[in-house]
Amino acid sequence: MSDGENRASIQCPIGLFDDQEVRMAALAEAVNQASTPLAKAPWADEIMAAADELLACEAYDESSRDCRLCHRFADLRRRTAALIVKVAQVAR
Repeated sequence: MSDGENRASIQCPIGLFDDQEVRMAALAEAVNQASTPLAKAPWADEIMAAADELLACEAYDESSRDCRLCHRFADLRRRTAALIVKVAQVAR
């Protein structure tokens, strides 16, 4: 399976999703490569920032399936990253 086949198929009218999806995928890989919760936390913080950019999109259109999927995707990534950060805080 190629990288293009692994990516979500969301047609963003302003191109924001594609850029942030690539960024979050790379950050998720960095999280997966880190060996401790404390080492994962900085990458998770960056995932949350990328997800926040998607969630704050001024072009969001509630009637657009793509926009709703983008927000759901971003929310899921953000929640997952927030859990990683919480674990790191407990590990301190």
